[in-house]
Amino acid sequence: MVSAPPVYVLGLSAYYHDSAACLLRDGEVVAAAQEERFTRKRHDADFPAQAVAWCLAEAGIDAARVDHVVFYDKPVTKFARLLETHAAMAPRGLRSWLTAMPVWLKQKLFTAREIERALGELRSDVLFTEHHQAHAASAFLPSPFERAAVLTLDGVGEWTTTSAGVGEGGRVELHRELRFPHSLGLLYSAFTYHCGFKVNSGEYKLMGLAPYGEPRYRERILQHVVDLKDDGTLRLDQSYFDYAAGLRMTSRRFDALFDGPPRSPEAPLTQREMDLAASVQSVTEEAVLRLCRDLHRRTGLTDLCLAGGVALNCVANGKITRGDTGFRRVWVQPAAGDAGAALGAAMAVWHGYLGHPRTVRDGRDAMRGSLLGPRWDDAAVARELDALGAVSEELAEDDLLDRVAALLDEGAVVGWFQGRMEFGPRALGARSILGDARSPAMQRHMNLRIKQRESFRPFAPAVLAERAAEWFDLDGDSPYMLMTTPVNPARRLAVSDDDARREGLARLAVPRSTIPAVTHVDGSSRVQTVHRETNPRFHALLSRFEARTGCPVLVNTSFNQRGEPIVCSPRDAYRCFLRTGIDWLVVERRLLRREAQPPWQGPAETFDAD
Repeated sequence: MVSAPPVYVLGLSAYYHDSAACLLRDGEVVAAAQEERFTRKRHDADFPAQAVAWCLAEAGIDAARVDHVVFYDKPVTKFARLLETHAAMAPRGLRSWLTAMPVWLKQKLFTAREIERALGELRSDVLFTEHHQAHAASAFLPSPFERAAVLTLDGVGEWTTTSAGVGEGGRVELHRELRFPHSLGLLYSAFTYHCGFKVNSGEYKLMGLAPYGEPRYRERILQHVVDLKDDGTLRLDQSYFDYAAGLRMTSRRFDALFDGPPRSPEAPLTQREMDLAASVQSVTEEAVLRLCRDLHRRTGLTDLCLAGGVALNCVANGKITRGDTGFRRVWVQPAAGDAGAALGAAMAVWHGYLGHPRTVRDGRDAMRGSLLGPRWDDAAVARELDALGAVSEELAEDDLLDRVAALLDEGAVVGWFQGRMEFGPRALGARSILGDARSPAMQRHMNLRIKQRESFRPFAPAVLAERAAEWFDLDGDSPYMLMTTPVNPARRLAVSDDDARREGLARLAVPRSTIPAVTHVDGSSRVQTVHRETNPRFHALLSRFEARTGCPVLVNTSFNQRGEPIVCSPRDAYRCFLRTGIDWLVVERRLLRREAQPPWQGPAETFDAD
């Protein structure tokens, strides 16, 4: 009997930010990657041509073999929202309208045509999901739950900014939504803009800045800007904003309410920005908790799935299970933003459009640790490094792990490149920069010398999953670095009265725990639990480090420098290694020492400051 050929579904996101491609084969993820990793253009919004080419090559097929292609939102519906919004506000917003129209009339309105031009003749028409349908599918369908509540939150899709519903089997039913211009994501982005960071990329900086401030603007936000309901829905007073029809996020009235105009990028951070960050973070957390309480009340479910850009707010995520929301288990799509919507769109077609059943295996999710990107075998690594003139030493696996554990124990910073690249914004032990979490100087050293970024930015701990509860107050699991939780009280250090009175960035100098490099000033950490099943090599390194030091925790930050995407290839890793203060580099079984390398002969690449 001849078996049926496999069915391929290609999911795409593009044209706004974080373009990506995801390929399914009979419902299983074969490959997924963001376009930025190949083009080296951070948050690349162009059609994901290189990501698509890699996904097809990984499956060993060409575009003509793909059965269904699906795009992650509905451009015509989104265009209708723009028309309606600008018509309602005319003549205000004319400049914004004229700025937006050329790309809409040339490209975005004709997305199906653009896809067909890029891929060639297709087997079927291009399909389209709604934006939040794709987010919701990405949240539930790969999750480890048979049935769960689903919550999606972002800036805006077509009209929807927040949606809530239930996933069961292979279907997700969304029952409630909040519509533009009222948006928790856009509220957070407005404060991101006002504090001098880039919208759609600097929100994580605002979250990292919040612990250094006090929420002294919270009541001002709630009294004047946001009407927050008991069920978590909200209305924004549009007189404080300009995003609906203008070219700025905030208005002059916003400036007056919050004590001044937006901070200029790269200007010194003041206590005002820290307090603004703390205030909007507090309001965001309250809104998320209210949404969750209402969703639990409506569904009676205790499992929750999250996606959308706001779901990357790991501080809010960490409070869902510790609060009185009724949810006991929370699963967050590791590529929660628009990149992950490409995966969600593909899964929505496989299960919803094509009607295939869904099976949850052993309570595990279907993301395979989110290690879904390109990999290089030993021969390919050798070719790339040799072509660069790199000086490296090839070691047996046990010798390499012992050597790297010793280097980390001695205070070295190590670039760690192995296996398949991560899908999503977090480095999870495949394209990581590693350091000793016990070092009081490591946080500042890695920020300023390695990452070349603001000193306040926090680092995340990677911890052996089986040891996590001994080091963190973690109820459950956090494999994707999307939950913030307190450090275990047994690992905390007493803080003197004088140190407790420090304000702003002066608080950075006070060690809070025995792993100070990954402990925030509020005593919390953004934890990644590392499992032997999904990332055996990284797990083995942590185990060797624990055997040597008694500590199963390492600093894990993304392998990139400020303004560039996470590295993809050995060449990317080697270039970043030489352009920063990384001491040693591991590329699969090759170990490279900085002092042994010849001067970098490649182009003097530059990246955005963000």
